[in-house]
Amino acid sequence: MSRQQAAASSSTAKAGPTSGKLKANTLGLWDVVFMAVATSAPITVMSGNVPISVGFGVGTGTPATYIWATVILSIFAIAYVTMARYVTSTAAFYGFISRGLGRVLGLGTGFMVTFGYIVFEASIIGIFSYFGHLAFKDQLGMDIHWVVFAVGGLLIIGFLTFFEISMAAKILTLLLFTEIAILAIMAFGVLFQGGGPDGLMPETLNPAIAFSPNGLQSAAPGLAMFIAFWSWTGFESTVMYGEESKNPKKIIPIATMIAVTGVGVFYTFVSWMSVAGNGAQGAIALAQSANPLDMFFHPTDVFVGHGWVLVMEWLMMTGSFACAMAFHNAASRYMYSLGREGILPGVLGRTHKKHGSPHIASFLQTGIAILWILGFWFFNKDPYLDVFALLAILGTFMLVIVQTVTMAAVFNYFRKHHPEENFWRTKVAPIVGGAGMLAVVILMFLNLDTAAGPASSSLLFKLIPYIAAALFITGAGLALYFRKTDPLKYETIGHVVLADDGHGPVLDEEDPEPLHPIDLDDVRAMERQHATGDLDLELDELEREKKLELEKD
Repeated sequence: MSRQQAAASSSTAKAGPTSGKLKANTLGLWDVVFMAVATSAPITVMSGNVPISVGFGVGTGTPATYIWATVILSIFAIAYVTMARYVTSTAAFYGFISRGLGRVLGLGTGFMVTFGYIVFEASIIGIFSYFGHLAFKDQLGMDIHWVVFAVGGLLIIGFLTFFEISMAAKILTLLLFTEIAILAIMAFGVLFQGGGPDGLMPETLNPAIAFSPNGLQSAAPGLAMFIAFWSWTGFESTVMYGEESKNPKKIIPIATMIAVTGVGVFYTFVSWMSVAGNGAQGAIALAQSANPLDMFFHPTDVFVGHGWVLVMEWLMMTGSFACAMAFHNAASRYMYSLGREGILPGVLGRTHKKHGSPHIASFLQTGIAILWILGFWFFNKDPYLDVFALLAILGTFMLVIVQTVTMAAVFNYFRKHHPEENFWRTKVAPIVGGAGMLAVVILMFLNLDTAAGPASSSLLFKLIPYIAAALFITGAGLALYFRKTDPLKYETIGHVVLADDGHGPVLDEEDPEPLHPIDLDDVRAMERQHATGDLDLELDELEREKKLELEKD
C-alpha cells in the first residue's frame, strides 16, 4: 500500500461512517469506584440476599460466607486487574478472553456477557418498581401499578445516560452514598448499643461456621455461598470504564480492588450487625417470615428510630434505581464495543458528538429493557418474584461462567506475554481465582431452583442453560464465519483498545507477532477498499507507514 493509498484510505474513512470515541479523561478514581459499587446495589443486596442466607442457608453463619467471598474475589481481582494494566478496552471480559484464549471463544463468551448485562437492567428495575409500589402505598396511600414505576424508571435512565458519563457518575455517587449511609446508620446503631438479645455475636464471623446450620434444622452452605458471591455482581465493570477514565492503567486496578475489598468489608459488617441486632432466634424468624425485609427494618427501628425505617424504604427504591442505571451503562458499552468492531450493526458503535456517550446503543438498551418489562406485565408476573428473580438469575448464570473463563484467559495471556510480570499475579492468582469461580459455577447449578423460588417452575427458568448455550454457539460460529469470509473483521474481534495517547480506538494485535496499533477508522477504510486481498500484506504495509510517520515526527 503506497502513501497515496494510505491517504486515500484516510479520506475514505472520513467520508464514510466512522467509529465513535467515548469521552476520554472524564472519570476519576472515585467516579469509577462508585459506578462499579452501584452495580452491586448494597442496600438491595443486603436486604434481599442476607435474609435468604440466614433463613434457608447457614443461619447466623451468614456473615462468615461474606468473608469467604471477599477473600476469593479479591484474589480473582488481582489477576483481573493485572491484565487491565495492559489492555484498556470497554470490551472488558470479552476483550480479555479474545486475547487470552482466542477470538472464537472470546466472541462466544462476549455474546453471553453482553446479554447478561442487558437483562440485568430489566431485572433491577423490577425490584425498583416493587420497592416504589410499596413506598408510595405505605407512606403516601397511593396504589400505583408497578409497571408504571418500571417503564418510568427506564425512560428516566435512558434520558440521563444520553449525556456524558460524568453526569451519570455524579448521580450514582449521590444515590450510592445515601444507601450506604442508611445501612451504616443501622449497623453502627447496633454496634454502639452492644447488639440485641444475644449481644454482638462475634462468633458469626468465624469462617468455619459458614458450612454449619447455625440455628437451622439443616445447612445449605451451597446456597449461602452462591448468594454471597451473587452479591458482588457488577464489580468487574470498573474495567469497561477504562476508555473514559483519567490514567486508566493506574486507576482502574486501584478502583477494582477498592470495589471488591471495600464492598466485602462493608457487606460482612452490615450482615453481622443485622444478625446481632435481631439475635440468633430473632434473625432466623424474621428471615423466614412473610416480610423478610423486617430483618433490617426491625433493628433500624429499635436501635436508631422509626423515622429511619421510613427513610430506608425510600432509599431501597433509589438504591435499586442507581443499580439499574449502572447496569444500563455497562450494557450499552458492551453493545458499543461490539458495534464499533462491526460484529453488531456499526451504528451501535457511534458516539454522541458532544457528550461522547454511546447514545444509540443506550437507546437500544432502553428499548430492550422496556420490552422485557412489558412482556412480564402482559403475562401478569410479579415484579419481585418473577422480573427480579428470573432475570437476575439469567444474568448471573451468564456472568459467573464468563468470569471463570476469564481467569483461564488471564493465565494463558501471561504465559505468552510480559514474562517480567509478578508470578503471584499472573500464575497463582488466576489459578486460585479461577478455582474459586468454578466452585461458584457448580454451586450455582446445584442451587438455581432454590434461588429462583416460585419462579423456578416457569418456562424462562428452564430455558436458562439453553439460552446460554445458544448465545455462545452463535458468537463462536460468527467468529468462525468471519475467519473464513472476512479476515479483517475477524482480526478486530476483542482487539480494539484505547490508543496509548488516548486519541481514539485502535486495533492492537499481539499474536502471533506484535502489530503497531492501527486506528480503527483506517481498519474500516481498509474493509471498504479491500473486500478481498492479502490481509497480512495490508496490515504490514500500513504498520510500516505508521512507524515511518512516527519516526519522522
